[in-house]
Amino acid sequence: MAATPRTWDVENEAFWRSAGRAIAVRNLVVSIPNLLCGFAVWMYWGMIAKVIRTIHQGNGELFDFTFANDGRPYDNMAAYSALLLTLPAVAGLMGATLRIPNSFVVAISGGRNVKAMTTLLLILPALGAGIALRNPDIGFEVLIVLAALSGIGGGAFASSMANISSFFPKRMQGLALGLNAGLGNLGVSVMQYLIPFVITFALFGDLSGDPQAFLATQSSAAYDGAVTRQLWVQNAGLVWVPILAFLFVMAVLVMNNLPQHDCGPTPIAVGKFLWLTLLGLGGGAVGTLLLIADWGATPDLLKTFVTLAATVAATMVLMRYLTPAPIKAGLDKQYVIFSNKHNWVMTWLYTMTFGSFIGYSNAFPMLIDIVFGNIAVDSAGVALARPIPNPNAPITAHYIWMGAGVGALIRPLGGWLSDKWGGARVTQWDTWIMVAATIGAGYVTYLARHSSTPEQYFMPFLALFVLLFATTGIGNGSTFRMIPIIFPKEQAGPVLGWTSAIAAYGAFLIPSILATQIKGGTPEFALYGFAVYYASCLIVNWWFYARRGAEIPC
Repeated sequence: MAATPRTWDVENEAFWRSAGRAIAVRNLVVSIPNLLCGFAVWMYWGMIAKVIRTIHQGNGELFDFTFANDGRPYDNMAAYSALLLTLPAVAGLMGATLRIPNSFVVAISGGRNVKAMTTLLLILPALGAGIALRNPDIGFEVLIVLAALSGIGGGAFASSMANISSFFPKRMQGLALGLNAGLGNLGVSVMQYLIPFVITFALFGDLSGDPQAFLATQSSAAYDGAVTRQLWVQNAGLVWVPILAFLFVMAVLVMNNLPQHDCGPTPIAVGKFLWLTLLGLGGGAVGTLLLIADWGATPDLLKTFVTLAATVAATMVLMRYLTPAPIKAGLDKQYVIFSNKHNWVMTWLYTMTFGSFIGYSNAFPMLIDIVFGNIAVDSAGVALARPIPNPNAPITAHYIWMGAGVGALIRPLGGWLSDKWGGARVTQWDTWIMVAATIGAGYVTYLARHSSTPEQYFMPFLALFVLLFATTGIGNGSTFRMIPIIFPKEQAGPVLGWTSAIAAYGAFLIPSILATQIKGGTPEFALYGFAVYYASCLIVNWWFYARRGAEIPC
């Protein structure tokens, strides 16, 4: 186990060269794969939902979740798809909520302790999903609980970024945070690439359990067009268990706590972390119950935003009033960020970039299937009574990983460009492209839905979404680079954590909003709405940071 350094002053060039750089790089190297797997487990519910939908479409006896439809089997794929989008939405909601306590926990528990424990806890939802998905009669409520627990991986981002920011001097913050976040974000793309492969065979032999057999339709050509297929969807969870176990050991043995963090003995530090995590789970549980509750005639969009606000409020109340005094003293020092208006401005901006990245990553696999996997009109453009499978649907498994991969890999470039040209300038130009790409993607979605050959619009759709993912990646790097410049050192870590926490609600909001519009038959409206929000960020960034004479040029 690596010892805690006696002193830590990375702004001192002599200290940085003699001791600091080696320690910082070592912690970064271990942090990246831990965060990558955290993102993978957090985000794999979008892929699992996609596979379950394919199995159900081929054989309604598997994963029909009749209880969620008043005891009746689902025969409406739009309603069934909206139900399945609840899984990534719950995971997104809980992951974002857990970022709130993770924003502050490094300073009171130590970076090594937090990283090791989040990795260890992630084994629970990964193993649980592997066991639960072996049984196609599993209750949907069990999957909801497992999706919620997967949010531990999303929460880990806030503590990981706050931790790594403490290891590097200001002049290297853009690159260091970009590498940690960008390669960590790559877990989404790695997961989207890996899962379609590992579910095609018994990865762990008899331990994988029985496959789910179903009749493959032409619209599920991603599974090679066979008449019958067998899939081990449970491997989507099981594959991460041995990897996480190894990374837990690496975190314990190689990573460091830092002397400025008031963590105390390891058992006490771990206890602080577990208590705050439990409070975060409590706040997320409030949101999850609201999300799956029947609100009667309440508009779905209103339900979504009320659920988000209630979740954040419940989490903050729990942390404020149920935190023991010794832990609360450390938190109160960090709560000063809430009186700084720039904390809220940067939260608005970072939600645009990371919230979009993680939200689109969560919903992209299902969105492609819904828009291009079915035909809703005849050759004359007249709506069919019921959509039919598209025999020429694209093989989505070949493409779904591209957007998240590009967004993750390009994030360090956003940090590096901001180190050279300024984060606000990079953010401003990047946002212009986001607005244009989102409007374009919405228009192409509209054309595809109103065509008897939607596949002809797939490549423009894919190109626009890859461009959109790229802009979210660059914007992630540029906005995070702005924070250490705007805020003093003692506030930068908590602000990094807080902004990432609120932005992560994009993983909940985007699937939820898309599900609402999918049920209404107008998914492009969601994209147009996102473009309006991005336009507001153009104005905010220009006013506070990018214009000549701005309050804080950065």
